[in-house]
Amino acid sequence: MAFEISRSAERFIRMMLMADGRPQSGFRLAVSPGGCSGLSSEINIVDAPEPGDAVVERNGIRLFLPAESRILLDGVTIDFADTASQTGLVFHDPKANGTCASHAG
Repeated sequence: MAFEISRSAERFIRMMLMADGRPQSGFRLAVSPGGCSGLSSEINIVDAPEPGDAVVERNGIRLFLPAESRILLDGVTIDFADTASQTGLVFHDPKANGTCASHAG
C-alpha cells in the first residue's frame, strides 16, 4: 500500500491524537469515493482498530485503515488544508479525473 502523508497532515493527525487519544489510540481513516478530490473521509480517534482494519504506522502515527480505504489510498497523498472554504484532510489523487475550482472571497 503506497500513499504519502504531508507534513501538515501529519501535524494535524498528531494534534488530534494528543487532544483526543490515549497512548494506544490510533487515527481511523475511512475513505470513500466522492468529494472534490474524488475521495471523502470520515476520521475518528479510537483505542483499537475495528475488525478488518489494517494498522499502518507512519512516523510513529498509528493509522487504522478499513479495506476500502487501503484500496482507495493507493498512490494518494494525504494533505491538510486550512482555507476559507475547507479545513481538514484533503487527498491528492493522480488517478482522479476531475478538478475542483475554488474561489477566494
